Amino acid sequence: MIFSRKRAAGRHARDERAADVPEGAETPPAEPARGPYDVTEAPDGVQRLDLGSLQIPAVPDVEVRVQADQQGVIQQVVLVHGQSALQLGVFAAPRSEGIWDEVREEIRQSLFKDGAAAQEVAGEYGAELHARVRTDDGLTDLRFVGVDGPRWMVRAVYQGEAATNPAAAGPLAQCLDGLVVDRGGEAKPVREPLPLRLPREAGEAGQVEAAPTPGAR
Repeated sequence: MIFSRKRAAGRHARDERAADVPEGAETPPAEPARGPYDVTEAPDGVQRLDLGSLQIPAVPDVEVRVQADQQGVIQQVVLVHGQSALQLGVFAAPRSEGIWDEVREEIRQSLFKDGAAAQEVAGEYGAELHARVRTDDGLTDLRFVGVDGPRWMVRAVYQGEAATNPAAAGPLAQCLDGLVVDRGGEAKPVREPLPLRLPREAGEAGQVEAAPTPGAR
């Protein structure tokens, strides 16, 4: 998919329970209700797989599959649970605005050019795209979710039952909710993928598996 720029919002929804604070009471600092978290906001005490720019929480029965080159640079990250999968990507964004609105529109146009219609649906993180694409294995349902953070954007693509029934996402949704992004301080072009690398111990153990997700380019 092709990525674009611009959006007039820079952070995903924060905890709406803050609205329940009694009038006159001191308002605590706003904290994200859930992830994906920026590394500066991530809760402590959670076991995570550190892939560099992405840290994936350990969730029972979720398998993390990565495709990496000989230098250990990750090209693709896919989480698998049962008959559902979740492909993750993280990209640089401007400091003052998110990019998911325009990214979503370009994904929709790209799917349309490939002969697939995409429907925009209101999801837990805001607007998402649902589409059915033709692959070598037949028709495949995809659900595209985007989350704007401070100078980054996470793109998550559900496939399988979780693509058509968000309630079935279960442990995969837990992984997305607990995801941590370490953007780093370096200047990067907008839409550039943030670097992902294998943990040293995984590379030494040879725990690398190619895991393409059909249609989720």
